[in-house]
Amino acid sequence: MQAKHRFGLKPARAVSQEPFWLRCLLIFASFGIVGGLILIPIIYVFYQALISGLGTFLQNLLADADTRHAIWLTMTIAPLAVLFNTIFGLAAAWTITKFRFPGRTLLISLLDMPFAISPVVAGLMFVLLFGMQGYLGPMLQSWGIKIIFAWPGLVLVTTFITMPFIARELIPLMQMLGSDEELAAVSLGANSWQLFWRVTLPNIRWGLLFGIIQCHARAIGEFGAVYVVSGHIAGDTDTMPLRVEKLFQEFNNPAAFAVASLLTVIALVTLIGKIFLEHWLAAQEAARRAEVEELEVA
Repeated sequence: MQAKHRFGLKPARAVSQEPFWLRCLLIFASFGIVGGLILIPIIYVFYQALISGLGTFLQNLLADADTRHAIWLTMTIAPLAVLFNTIFGLAAAWTITKFRFPGRTLLISLLDMPFAISPVVAGLMFVLLFGMQGYLGPMLQSWGIKIIFAWPGLVLVTTFITMPFIARELIPLMQMLGSDEELAAVSLGANSWQLFWRVTLPNIRWGLLFGIIQCHARAIGEFGAVYVVSGHIAGDTDTMPLRVEKLFQEFNNPAAFAVASLLTVIALVTLIGKIFLEHWLAAQEAARRAEVEELEVA
């Protein structure tokens, strides 16, 4: 502590020593911001969706063929995007953490590109590549392949937007774990698949699951990039977020709030899963530390 004072650094003030009025003010401000920006809008969405009764709510979701197709399309595109990003994230994390090669730093930087680019710009990029006036559009049309204004384009842009989540979750985890266990497995004669399935994957499984949850939550609610490449075709390329926007523009507010509430339920379930996973991992870590302390005492 004296060394810190010698270099002009003062010890951090304990939180409990702050004035009572300041602590209360910060706590109430935090709850006020969360309530005003998150809780009240969520409650209002469910209120508007259920204001006419549960029967009307279900009818708004299930009676309209375009709405049913939007729900089905979203529930198809999001898992596909998560699957592709899981494969890519594992490959990218393995490559970056286990090898040293020219361009490694550039690859790490490029992983954050979807965070830096606007989703609308990302959608426009795919239109310029795969559209009929783009570089690859005429060639793909001659082969009978349609990307833009079709579900493959929706999968592509959703995968691009959600690309960093799993890779960025795994890279620091695998760097922290190191390569000692992999080297030991190789010295014992394990091949590449045995090394991955029996050593690497068990060590990163919870980080991978956490990344999948985040990736799925982002994929479900993607709007900007999907709006550009979908063409906004009802009953064909409309996802749930696009369907909400179209119903709202048609002044069909009950149906719009019904679809929005379903999106909110999916988001809340995802959030609950994330919280449960965090608490479960914390409990596992506490149990492991207690077991190690017992062994040290013994």
